[in-house]
Amino acid sequence: MELTKIAFGGGCHWCTEAVFQALIGVNKVEQGWISSTEKNSTFSEAVVVYYNAKIITLKTLTEIHLLTHKSTSNHSMRNKYRSAIYYFNQQQKEESLQILKELQTNFNDKIITKILFFNSFKLNTAEFQNYYQSNPEKPFCKNYINPKLKLLLQLFSKNVDNRKITHLNSTI
Repeated sequence: MELTKIAFGGGCHWCTEAVFQALIGVNKVEQGWISSTEKNSTFSEAVVVYYNAKIITLKTLTEIHLLTHKSTSNHSMRNKYRSAIYYFNQQQKEESLQILKELQTNFNDKIITKILFFNSFKLNTAEFQNYYQSNPEKPFCKNYINPKLKLLLQLFSKNVDNRKITHLNSTI
């Protein structure tokens, strides 16, 4: 099975990780910090998603990404918590630009998500990987991740692997 990888920045990487881990066709999610090659680039919280493009498309992943974080409003710490799609090749860049253009019609406000070249990645420490799965009772998870998972289930239930969220359902 050939996997494709794409990276997303959507605020807190713990939240973004939990959303993508629940999806059918996503085989692995690594969370940490990504930098791009843009001028004055800093590392931002983000995830690298490894997925089977025959099962889930980049468009579906992008739509889920845009709808499960604040993709139309600035965060006071936007550099650290930027809304971004990090591409690995020119084809992904072009496809991501086209997808954002198509999906913009579903939003009242302008999508501020940046399309950036993936430059480097710093993996978070092992104790923070799979954060939600390991800590579903923590206040952060209940207050910030649970609402995102509820929205994911509401809008994209056909894309959610219930086996991956069995323990999550008890906290939602």
